[in-house]
Amino acid sequence: MLESGGPLALRRTRSILAGHARVTVVGAMTAPLGGDRLAVEADIADGARLTVDSAAATVALPGAGPHAGPATYDVRLTVGEGAELRWLPEQLVSAYGSELRMSTRVELAPSARLVLREEQILGRHGETTGTLTTRLTVRRAGRPLLDQQLTYGPGAPGGWDGAAVLGGHRAVGQLLVVDPGFEETCPRSRMLSPTAALTRLAGPAVLVTAVAADARLLRAVLDEALEELEAPEEAGVR
Repeated sequence: MLESGGPLALRRTRSILAGHARVTVVGAMTAPLGGDRLAVEADIADGARLTVDSAAATVALPGAGPHAGPATYDVRLTVGEGAELRWLPEQLVSAYGSELRMSTRVELAPSARLVLREEQILGRHGETTGTLTTRLTVRRAGRPLLDQQLTYGPGAPGGWDGAAVLGGHRAVGQLLVVDPGFEETCPRSRMLSPTAALTRLAGPAVLVTAVAADARLLRAVLDEALEELEAPEEAGVR
Protein backbone atom coordinates (compact mmCIF):
# COMPACT_ATOMS: atom_id res chain seq x y z
CA MET A 1 0.00 0.00 0.00
CA LEU A 2 1.32 3.46 -0.95
CA GLU A 3 0.18 6.71 0.63
CA SER A 4 1.77 10.11 0.04
CA GLY A 5 1.03 13.81 0.21
CA GLY A 6 2.58 17.26 0.27
CA PRO A 7 5.84 17.72 -1.63
CA LEU A 8 6.61 13.98 -1.83
CA ALA A 9 4.85 11.49 -4.11
CA LEU A 10 5.38 7.72 -4.21
CA ARG A 11 5.30 5.82 -7.49
CA ARG A 12 5.52 2.08 -8.23
CA THR A 13 8.28 1.57 -10.79
CA ARG A 14 9.83 -1.43 -12.51
CA SER A 15 12.64 -3.18 -10.66
CA ILE A 16 15.65 -4.67 -12.44
CA LEU A 17 16.00 -7.20 -9.60
CA ALA A 18 13.97 -10.39 -9.80
CA GLY A 19 11.50 -10.76 -6.96
CA HIS A 20 11.89 -7.15 -5.80
CA ALA A 21 9.19 -4.51 -5.71
CA ARG A 22 10.37 -0.97 -6.37
CA VAL A 23 9.06 2.42 -5.21
CA THR A 24 10.42 5.76 -6.42
CA VAL A 25 10.05 8.95 -4.37
CA VAL A 26 9.20 11.90 -6.61
CA GLY A 27 9.41 15.52 -5.50
CA ALA A 28 6.11 17.17 -6.38
CA MET A 29 7.37 20.65 -5.42
CA THR A 30 10.48 22.39 -4.11
CA ALA A 31 11.38 20.99 -0.68
CA PRO A 32 12.69 21.00 1.92
CA LEU A 33 12.60 24.74 2.55
CA GLY A 34 13.40 26.28 5.90
CA GLY A 35 10.59 25.44 8.32
CA ASP A 36 9.34 22.40 6.38
CA ARG A 37 8.58 19.16 8.19
CA LEU A 38 8.94 16.12 5.93
CA ALA A 39 8.61 12.44 6.82
CA VAL A 40 8.83 9.09 5.04
CA GLU A 41 7.88 5.74 6.58
CA ALA A 42 8.33 2.28 5.08
CA ASP A 43 7.31 -1.06 6.61
CA ILE A 44 8.66 -4.11 4.79
CA ALA A 45 6.69 -7.21 5.76
CA ASP A 46 8.25 -10.58 6.53
CA GLY A 47 9.78 -12.13 3.43
CA ALA A 48 9.23 -9.08 1.20
CA ARG A 49 11.92 -7.49 -0.97
CA LEU A 50 11.76 -3.79 -1.73
CA THR A 51 13.97 -1.21 -3.42
CA VAL A 52 13.27 2.46 -2.66
CA ASP A 53 14.99 5.14 -4.73
CA SER A 54 14.25 8.70 -5.80
CA ALA A 55 13.75 10.40 -9.13
CA ALA A 56 16.18 13.27 -8.47
CA ALA A 57 18.43 14.80 -5.87
CA THR A 58 16.89 16.49 -2.83
CA VAL A 59 17.97 20.12 -2.46
CA ALA A 60 17.70 21.78 0.95
CA LEU A 61 16.94 25.49 0.45
CA PRO A 62 16.58 28.52 2.74
CA GLY A 63 13.14 29.44 4.02
CA ALA A 64 11.06 32.33 2.76
CA GLY A 65 11.95 34.65 5.63
CA PRO A 66 14.59 35.20 8.31
CA HIS A 67 12.50 33.41 10.94
CA ALA A 68 11.63 30.28 8.96
CA GLY A 69 13.79 28.05 11.13
CA PRO A 70 15.41 24.76 10.15
CA ALA A 71 13.74 22.14 8.00
CA THR A 72 13.43 18.57 9.27
CA TYR A 73 13.30 15.34 7.28
CA ASP A 74 12.53 12.17 9.23
CA VAL A 75 12.79 8.67 7.73
CA ARG A 76 11.49 5.59 9.59
CA LEU A 77 12.16 2.13 8.17
CA THR A 78 11.09 -1.26 9.53
CA VAL A 79 12.27 -4.52 7.92
CA GLY A 80 10.69 -7.83 8.94
CA GLU A 81 11.96 -11.40 9.20
CA GLY A 82 13.60 -12.67 6.03
CA ALA A 83 12.87 -9.36 4.29
CA GLU A 84 15.26 -7.15 2.32
CA LEU A 85 15.28 -3.37 1.87
CA ARG A 86 17.51 -1.53 -0.57
CA TRP A 87 17.29 2.16 0.39
CA LEU A 88 19.04 4.02 -2.43
CA PRO A 89 17.92 7.66 -2.70
CA GLU A 90 19.70 10.22 -4.83
CA GLN A 91 21.99 12.82 -3.29
CA LEU A 92 21.01 15.36 -0.66
CA VAL A 93 22.33 18.82 -1.61
CA SER A 94 22.79 21.41 1.13
CA ALA A 95 22.39 24.80 -0.59
CA TYR A 96 23.92 27.99 0.78
CA GLY A 97 21.80 29.54 3.54
CA SER A 98 19.77 26.40 4.20
CA GLU A 99 19.48 24.51 7.49
CA LEU A 100 18.30 20.90 7.48
CA ARG A 101 18.13 18.31 10.23
CA MET A 102 17.71 14.82 8.81
CA SER A 103 17.11 11.69 10.84
CA THR A 104 16.95 8.09 9.59
CA ARG A 105 15.90 5.31 11.97
CA VAL A 106 15.88 1.66 10.97
CA GLU A 107 14.49 -1.34 12.87
CA LEU A 108 15.67 -4.72 11.55
CA ALA A 109 14.47 -8.20 12.40
CA PRO A 110 17.31 -10.68 13.10
CA SER A 111 17.08 -12.25 9.62
CA ALA A 112 16.48 -9.01 7.71
CA ARG A 113 18.90 -7.69 5.09
CA LEU A 114 19.56 -3.98 4.49
CA VAL A 115 21.45 -1.99 1.88
CA LEU A 116 21.35 1.72 2.72
CA ARG A 117 23.15 4.51 0.90
CA GLU A 118 23.43 8.15 1.96
CA GLU A 119 25.17 10.87 -0.05
CA GLN A 120 25.50 14.54 0.91
CA ILE A 121 26.70 17.29 -1.42
CA LEU A 122 27.83 20.35 0.53
CA GLY A 123 26.84 23.35 -1.55
CA ARG A 124 25.73 23.71 -5.14
CA HIS A 125 28.29 24.51 -7.83
CA GLY A 126 30.24 27.64 -6.95
CA GLU A 127 28.68 28.17 -3.52
CA THR A 128 29.41 27.20 0.08
CA THR A 129 27.29 24.78 2.02
CA GLY A 130 24.32 25.37 4.26
CA THR A 131 24.05 23.79 7.71
CA LEU A 132 23.32 20.07 7.55
CA THR A 133 22.89 17.67 10.45
CA THR A 134 22.23 13.99 9.75
CA ARG A 135 21.69 11.14 12.17
CA LEU A 136 21.51 7.46 11.23
CA THR A 137 20.29 5.01 13.88
CA VAL A 138 20.01 1.30 13.11
CA ARG A 139 18.75 -1.35 15.51
CA ARG A 140 18.82 -5.09 14.83
CA ALA A 141 16.77 -7.52 16.92
CA GLY A 142 16.08 -4.61 19.27
CA ARG A 143 19.76 -3.89 19.90
CA PRO A 144 21.82 -0.93 18.62
CA LEU A 145 23.92 -1.66 15.54
CA LEU A 146 24.87 1.88 14.47
CA ASP A 147 24.15 5.35 15.82
CA GLN A 148 26.01 8.11 14.00
CA GLN A 149 25.45 11.86 13.82
CA LEU A 150 27.28 14.25 11.48
CA THR A 151 27.09 18.03 11.19
CA TYR A 152 28.51 20.23 8.43
CA GLY A 153 28.46 23.94 7.65
CA PRO A 154 27.95 27.10 9.72
CA GLY A 155 27.51 26.27 13.39
CA ALA A 156 29.09 22.82 13.10
CA PRO A 157 31.85 21.83 15.55
CA GLY A 158 35.24 23.17 14.55
CA GLY A 159 37.29 21.11 12.15
CA TRP A 160 34.42 19.65 10.12
CA ASP A 161 36.05 20.89 6.90
CA GLY A 162 39.63 20.27 8.01
CA ALA A 163 42.14 17.66 6.92
CA ALA A 164 40.93 15.11 9.49
CA VAL A 165 37.33 15.13 8.26
CA LEU A 166 36.57 16.34 4.72
CA GLY A 167 40.00 17.51 3.62
CA GLY A 168 38.57 19.99 1.15
CA HIS A 169 36.08 17.55 -0.38
CA ARG A 170 32.44 18.55 -0.76
CA ALA A 171 30.83 15.17 -1.45
CA VAL A 172 30.52 12.74 1.46
CA GLY A 173 28.63 9.49 1.72
CA GLN A 174 28.24 6.11 3.31
CA LEU A 175 26.98 2.68 2.42
CA LEU A 176 25.66 0.35 5.12
CA VAL A 177 25.14 -3.34 4.36
CA VAL A 178 23.54 -5.55 7.01
CA ASP A 179 23.53 -9.21 5.97
CA PRO A 180 22.84 -12.22 8.22
CA GLY A 181 25.32 -14.13 6.06
CA PHE A 182 28.10 -11.94 7.48
CA GLU A 183 27.71 -13.76 10.82
CA GLU A 184 29.71 -16.63 9.34
CA THR A 185 32.14 -14.73 7.11
CA CYS A 186 32.32 -10.94 7.17
CA PRO A 187 34.43 -8.70 4.91
CA ARG A 188 37.52 -7.39 6.66
CA SER A 189 38.06 -3.74 7.50
CA ARG A 190 40.34 -2.02 5.02
CA MET A 191 40.97 1.09 2.94
CA LEU A 192 39.21 0.97 -0.42
CA SER A 193 40.99 4.06 -1.76
CA PRO A 194 42.81 7.08 -0.31
CA THR A 195 39.40 8.63 0.52
CA ALA A 196 37.21 5.58 1.25
CA ALA A 197 37.23 2.91 3.95
CA LEU A 198 35.29 -0.24 4.77
CA THR A 199 34.68 -0.88 8.47
CA ARG A 200 33.36 -4.10 9.95
CA LEU A 201 30.72 -3.36 12.59
CA ALA A 202 29.91 -5.28 15.78
CA GLY A 203 27.21 -7.30 14.07
CA PRO A 204 26.66 -8.88 10.65
CA ALA A 205 27.27 -5.54 8.95
CA VAL A 206 29.85 -3.34 7.27
CA LEU A 207 29.97 0.42 6.76
CA VAL A 208 31.68 2.08 3.81
CA THR A 209 32.48 5.78 4.26
CA ALA A 210 33.89 8.00 1.54
CA VAL A 211 34.58 11.58 0.54
CA ALA A 212 35.08 12.81 -3.01
CA ALA A 213 35.44 15.96 -5.07
CA ASP A 214 31.96 15.69 -6.56
CA ALA A 215 28.78 13.62 -6.66
CA ARG A 216 29.81 11.56 -9.68
CA LEU A 217 33.06 10.38 -8.13
CA LEU A 218 31.37 9.63 -4.81
CA ARG A 219 28.71 7.49 -6.47
CA ALA A 220 31.36 5.56 -8.39
CA VAL A 221 33.17 4.66 -5.16
CA LEU A 222 30.01 3.53 -3.38
CA ASP A 223 28.72 1.59 -6.39
CA GLU A 224 32.02 -0.26 -6.71
CA ALA A 225 31.99 -1.10 -3.00
CA LEU A 226 28.43 -2.45 -3.21
CA GLU A 227 29.29 -4.55 -6.24
CA GLU A 228 32.16 -6.15 -4.34
CA LEU A 229 30.09 -6.76 -1.21
CA GLU A 230 27.35 -8.47 -3.19
CA ALA A 231 29.80 -10.68 -5.09
CA PRO A 232 32.35 -11.46 -2.36
CA GLU A 233 33.69 -14.72 -3.77
CA GLU A 234 34.62 -13.12 -7.08
CA ALA A 235 35.95 -9.94 -5.48
CA GLY A 236 37.91 -11.72 -2.74
CA VAL A 237 36.90 -9.31 0.02
CA ARG A 238 36.16 -11.80 2.79
